[in-house]
Amino acid sequence: MQQIAYRKKNITYNNLAGYLFILPWLAGFFFYTILPMLMSLYYSLTQYNILSPAIWVGLKNYINIFTNDPRFWKSLQVTFKYVIFAVPLRLIFALFLAILLAQKRLFVNVYRGLFYIPSLIGGSVAVAVMWKQLFGVEGALNSILISLGILDKGFGWLTHPKTALWTLILLAVWQFGSPMLIFLAGLKQIPISLYESASIDGANWWQSFIKITIPMLTPVIFFNLIMQIIHNFMMFTQAYIITGGGPFDETLLYILYIYKRGFTYYQMGYACALAWILLTIVGVITFIVFRTSHYWVYYEAKE
Repeated sequence: MQQIAYRKKNITYNNLAGYLFILPWLAGFFFYTILPMLMSLYYSLTQYNILSPAIWVGLKNYINIFTNDPRFWKSLQVTFKYVIFAVPLRLIFALFLAILLAQKRLFVNVYRGLFYIPSLIGGSVAVAVMWKQLFGVEGALNSILISLGILDKGFGWLTHPKTALWTLILLAVWQFGSPMLIFLAGLKQIPISLYESASIDGANWWQSFIKITIPMLTPVIFFNLIMQIIHNFMMFTQAYIITGGGPFDETLLYILYIYKRGFTYYQMGYACALAWILLTIVGVITFIVFRTSHYWVYYEAKE
């Protein structure tokens, strides 16, 4: 009995020590994540302009968003279009380069580092400014196209409604470094024996890619897909710096619209309501992807 009591006492002390060590993280998580979320939920039910006390209005903000705010629907349309094109293109390009860099070639480690650099600086203001200059009327792209005789004069890639959003999508595809490294790690986990067996059976490269690489890589594809969906729904800096939401709201991404409502029009309660709608949308999409993953994600442990 004394030994049992002594063990229980040790377990209690160990648990207390563990909680003591994670206390800074728990405090940060509560004060910088949970508490701001609860405050934003409260403010979403109020009329609040930062400068004066919040006035309780209940669900009025949400009703106005869905019934009397065409810019909300426009920003939602633009954001879905951006995500639908940016996420697959980025993942496809990242997987393509990961396959190339997985091969044993001279200076391959240098190439991996160089290709990862855009992701390190991709969310910075400097890159957004560079991209804005690159696609400007007098930018490098127009200069190259004019010198090749493709264009007669500079074209406003960022000011034309049909091309403005595609410049942001192209920037998203260019920032492929993070998913590329994750794909690269996944490729290295695929046993070489599977490819050797397929080669003996007469399978060519494409057949091995479809029947071995893709199925074995589906858990990594699933992870990258979830992360990229969440990341691209929250894209802000590029749209804010490069286009500012124009022209004619064709690049008015959802986060940029939240920012405008909160810090341009000082409708912080309305902006909080928009943020909670976005959280719900992303949560539903993530839930759907998780629920459908068992149809296409292969886990070797299950077998």
